[in-house]
Amino acid sequence: MIVTTDHGPVRELRLDRPPANALSPELITALTAAVQAAPGEGARALVISGAPGMLSAGLDVPYLLTLDRPAIREVWRSFYAMLRSLASSPVPIAAAITGHAPAGGAVISIFCDYRVMAEGEFKIGLNEVQVGIPLPPVILEALKRLVGPYRAERLAVGATLLPGAEALRIGMVDELAPGDQVVARAVEWCQRLLAFPPEAMTETRRRARADLAGLFDEAGEAELDLVAGNWFSRETQDALRALVERLAKRKG
Repeated sequence: MIVTTDHGPVRELRLDRPPANALSPELITALTAAVQAAPGEGARALVISGAPGMLSAGLDVPYLLTLDRPAIREVWRSFYAMLRSLASSPVPIAAAITGHAPAGGAVISIFCDYRVMAEGEFKIGLNEVQVGIPLPPVILEALKRLVGPYRAERLAVGATLLPGAEALRIGMVDELAPGDQVVARAVEWCQRLLAFPPEAMTETRRRARADLAGLFDEAGEAELDLVAGNWFSRETQDALRALVERLAKRKG
């Protein structure tokens, strides 16, 4: 579910779980393992990409609705571990947002160092509230770090999906590029960082991102209990099942 391509010292990790790169437990675990293993295998920077038109549609809700409470808690534990691997990576990570990036797709990009998004009609945002999921605290804090507290409040509470131009204007993404150049531009950004004296760049980056990585030191078992408990509230379950019904009708 992860296709690896090395562009010199920059390793691309492409999500490959058709049709929408929905984040199943297996894909979450695979991405975490790939991010953690890359530096030891010689990669000096990473690019996370998706399929043309879609980075990731977010969590695999139809499958997750079949799981019981302990299993859902483990999914969230794995999801947090994936985000922590991005936040605390010793090498820079650029998100190549190759298309739509709602919910979990946007979350992955928020925890990367840099974001290049495809031009066009694609949308990005945290629309969890729309489907009945209270935004987890760690993710809300990371969004605040990226766009500021007030704008994060408006985006999160309003479940807003933004077109690329607006996402660029407010700083949710750093660059727009034609769809067929998104990965190349993300690789170029990584290469620019790697041209600097490595110890100076690495130590400065570590200090600059310490607050992001530190969010996970504060998020303990109580936060996992909270997030898993929210998943099983009547409101959330009803909203998620309605979402699955809408998706099934579209396929039909």
